[in-house]
Amino acid sequence: MAKLTRKRAEELLRKHTTEEHLFTHAAAVSAAMGAMAEHFGEDKDHWEGVGYLHDVDYEEYPDEHCHHVRELLAGEDVDDADIAAIISHGWGITVDEPEPTTPLMKSLYTVDELTGIIQAYARMRPERLDGMEVKSLKKKFKDKRFAAKCNRALIKQGCAMLGMELGDVMACCIQGMQAHAEELGL
Repeated sequence: MAKLTRKRAEELLRKHTTEEHLFTHAAAVSAAMGAMAEHFGEDKDHWEGVGYLHDVDYEEYPDEHCHHVRELLAGEDVDDADIAAIISHGWGITVDEPEPTTPLMKSLYTVDELTGIIQAYARMRPERLDGMEVKSLKKKFKDKRFAAKCNRALIKQGCAMLGMELGDVMACCIQGMQAHAEELGL
């Protein structure tokens, strides 16, 4: 079984996705996951790959998100643990199993929604991601009307599962996304 990498995840996502905004979201989550991997001393390229591929079934099955990951990745030489991690980001939302139990799973569960808030905030700033501070992002996070579709309770729950403060997870995500600002159009 070959290790899932960002490059391989890009190839696989292109088989099932055509909408540009989904590729941008994949890149944002991938960037945040890379920073989380560094935080935990894990394989950055692997975590970026899992992050990039996390919505592999979303375009084809938006109402059954996370229920078709296994069938879409069958025969694609993707490790079962990576498939489980991808499915687990929908835990409590679209699926009941598996519950996120590893740092990889918990990170994906947490940063998926958080990257949406960071992207929305970056889009309204003249300097985009450049110079974004956790303090100012936290103010936007507290405003329930800002990026209203992003589930703040889920983000907080994910931080608790990780045993990390919200600000520390935000800092990781901002850092990871800043390194990919050009790719994200930010």
